[in-house]
Amino acid sequence: MKDQLNYYQIPRDEWKNFYQEYIVPLSNQELMQIRSVNDQISLTDVQEIYTPLVHLLGLRLAAQKQLLAKQAGFLGIKPAHVPFLLGIAGSVAVGKSTIARLLQLMLQDIYPDKRVQLLTTDGFLYSNDELQRRHLLERKGFPESYDMAHLLSFTNDVKNGLPAKAPVYSHKIYDVIPGKYELVDDPDILIVEGINVLQLPSNQQLYVSDFFDFSIYVDAQEKLIKKWYLQRFEMLLDTAFQDPTNYYYPYAQGNRQAAIELAKKVWEDVNHPNLDNYILPTRNRADLILHKTENHLVNELFLRKY
Repeated sequence: MKDQLNYYQIPRDEWKNFYQEYIVPLSNQELMQIRSVNDQISLTDVQEIYTPLVHLLGLRLAAQKQLLAKQAGFLGIKPAHVPFLLGIAGSVAVGKSTIARLLQLMLQDIYPDKRVQLLTTDGFLYSNDELQRRHLLERKGFPESYDMAHLLSFTNDVKNGLPAKAPVYSHKIYDVIPGKYELVDDPDILIVEGINVLQLPSNQQLYVSDFFDFSIYVDAQEKLIKKWYLQRFEMLLDTAFQDPTNYYYPYAQGNRQAAIELAKKVWEDVNHPNLDNYILPTRNRADLILHKTENHLVNELFLRKY
């Protein structure tokens, strides 16, 4: 373990020894069901990386509960039920969704008496029609394309134990689904996953992460993320080939090389500047950084000291 200014730098071979008492009740088939398109993860990864991580989250969960109880005792009131919020940030195509689903599954297994919900911030994107009206369709994914005021008020309601509805986004149609919502009603643990969960919204005094009890940034070199993005794009074309309702269907039906060139242009015009200017600068706001190398292999972790 190496000391950096704000983080402990922990190689995989050291991290995996921190906690191994829990055996993950997962088969390879079950693991593949929660894996995102083009992501790679193994049962070895689950045991060596995510088992110690879930144990660490359990320590944070217990500490939060103890602090709330002591504070309530100081005030002479009954302790309130306050959900534990876990944020997961990082670039598109870096594997956030797989990690979020895996942690939800593992936390639910370890704490069967607790309700663990998962939410992505994609639903807080403005609809394509609204983005068009605001002349932001070409900036989709950038901070200004999200209704951050809505996301902040939603997160505030969740933290205060109030029922909250989150809009639902469909990657199949590449848009928010009108009139469809996911109800988040006083969970014990809420996992919030998205590229923007550590960002400061314009003209706001709060970060969404101000409500988090723990946050994770999934990191990798941009050249790797770009490769994963393009590989994922091609796989999406393959799955959309016979589905006319799929956003990718026209690209799947057309010239394959032209579609790939378009995806490369989207990376250079949208995903690269978004990562460079708005996502990557939030990395050092995370409590834990998971660094990936080739084949999505986590090779080291950075744990915030304080």
